[in-house]
Amino acid sequence: MLRAAISVLVCPLFLTTRASCADLSSIVDSEMPSLLATYKTLHQHPEVSQHEEHTSAFVAAELRKAGYDVTERVGKYTDGTPAWGVVAILHHGTGHTLLIRTELDALPVEERTDLPYASLEHGVMHACGHDIHMTSLLGTARALAALQSQWRGTLMLIGQPAEEMVGGARAMVGDRLYERFGKPDYVIALHDDPRLAAGTVGVTPGPVLSSATTVEVTIRGLGGHGAHPDATKDPVVMAAQFVLALQTIVSRQTPPQSPAVVTVGSIHGGTRPNIIPDEVKLQITTRCFSDEVRATILLAIKRTADGVALIAGVPANRSPIVNVLDDESVPATYNDPALAARLRAVFVQTLGAQNVLDPPAEMVSEDVGLFGLEGRQIAVFMMRLGAVDADKLRESERTGTPLPSLHSSLFAPLPEPTIRTGVRTTTAAALNLLQ
Repeated sequence: MLRAAISVLVCPLFLTTRASCADLSSIVDSEMPSLLATYKTLHQHPEVSQHEEHTSAFVAAELRKAGYDVTERVGKYTDGTPAWGVVAILHHGTGHTLLIRTELDALPVEERTDLPYASLEHGVMHACGHDIHMTSLLGTARALAALQSQWRGTLMLIGQPAEEMVGGARAMVGDRLYERFGKPDYVIALHDDPRLAAGTVGVTPGPVLSSATTVEVTIRGLGGHGAHPDATKDPVVMAAQFVLALQTIVSRQTPPQSPAVVTVGSIHGGTRPNIIPDEVKLQITTRCFSDEVRATILLAIKRTADGVALIAGVPANRSPIVNVLDDESVPATYNDPALAARLRAVFVQTLGAQNVLDPPAEMVSEDVGLFGLEGRQIAVFMMRLGAVDADKLRESERTGTPLPSLHSSLFAPLPEPTIRTGVRTTTAAALNLLQ
């Protein structure tokens, strides 16, 4: 049904003739068997962050076949380790430069989908859909190479490693990406969404994904025997008080109109039941949409940790250590409103208004915004790509039983209509931006 619906869509205005519209449709039709095979290959052979050697080589080879000038091993992590980033360039006349990004990495998740093309790598799975993203990028690359009469400018296609560790974009930009390959006028990307039906896309102007800040807190005390707690300063008790006190940061210290999250995801301390340890370590993630709220949360975390230690009588030389891990933190992903409005109109023309949705912003995070540079120097847009069977989605809504989410060992997008829609919309966006 979705395939039939897509095939009868009206010709977008930026494709000036019926023939050119037919060209795009026929290109996508002809490429789909190859793209589905590519998707299954990528799905079967996932690689985790910072180890995307074979994935990056595969993507680079496919982009070379499509006629792009490809550079590999672009990017350098903060410890000096080279990254597996891929940059593919196609120049065609004078005009704007458009960066289109895909991620390369998978997750340390054991797949349990029972698909015939399930992951062959033990404990590794494309549970976030980056295999969908890569395949869509390759289909877009082929379509735009074949439609060069319809656009002018420069295409910069990026295969980014280590998105799941939010380190890949920073590694590539820090490796003089724009000095070496040119600075784009626009950055676009897509992300599959298990809450949207395949064949649809979502457009959210402004903040679309939250910032993510990782904080490590060490609550230090004075250890001793469990039978003599009065002779100690117990960091386990302080850590428990600290975790509970953190819950008031969002409810009492940030504006109610500004969504925020503070989550303690890891807590470790002690070795035996009768030993009070010297310290307890906690790992925290914070999420929000504004720099002001982020600063408020970080100050509150430090103040709360210090307050708990003060109440317990911990000496100053054993005060808590609060460390913000900048390398594991990213700003909010912000869809440039003007660019979002422009591309929404393109998607409506391409897919029909009923297939262009308005999902709300959410508290998951991404590092694609780093390609826009500090202060949002470059307009960035990330599209949500529907990825699940519409009938299953309706049944889930009827019964209240959720479908597998991203990062789930059971996540299985519906490949054909998802990839087809990803190629069509990304190609349409590129043709519009490179008029």
